[in-house]
Amino acid sequence: MTPISRRLALAQLALAALLAACSPQADQQPAALPEPFRGVNLTGSPKYGKDFRLPDADGKERSLADFKGKAVLLYFGFVQCPDICPTSLLRAAEVKKMLGKDGERLQVIFVTVDPERDTPEVLRAYMNAFDPSFIALRGSSEQLAKVAEDFKVYYRKVPTGSSYTMDHTAHSYVFDPQGRLRLALRHEQTPQDYAHDISLLLKAPH
Repeated sequence: MTPISRRLALAQLALAALLAACSPQADQQPAALPEPFRGVNLTGSPKYGKDFRLPDADGKERSLADFKGKAVLLYFGFVQCPDICPTSLLRAAEVKKMLGKDGERLQVIFVTVDPERDTPEVLRAYMNAFDPSFIALRGSSEQLAKVAEDFKVYYRKVPTGSSYTMDHTAHSYVFDPQGRLRLALRHEQTPQDYAHDISLLLKAPH
């Protein structure tokens, strides 16, 4: 079993546990929501980035304009992440399925915070392990720092013996089909929460 396969298997167990723990019982009613979105509503916030420009694994520069008409789920992570990143990507794949036909209008984008080790070949294999439609972006250290600053994303190299790991922000950003930043979704939220909010954005009038 490859390292990616092992991390994927562990993440599948973690996601299954999250789904089981958050499944409502037959005699329970869902709690009333204070607002339509279950994530953090960032609509109109001037504090966060409105766009990004980074190369994908094939070296092509990508920005929000490439995904007009789709909701974009933007996540920052790294391939050697032991659990949080693979769990997040597995959840994204599950959300895409939960959306049914609307899942075709969801673009998942993974921005590596570890460009030193996450080569284009590694990133392509990692995305394919979750969903071939997922796109990985890999910029230079300077490009990454700029995008991370724009989106208030924290990341830091942490030494571990002869190697290192990365400490980083674990939430996801969601843009609506018109390219407007709308939501921050927490890692602790369920696939149902993600699908609920993204579905609202996909069905909302322009």
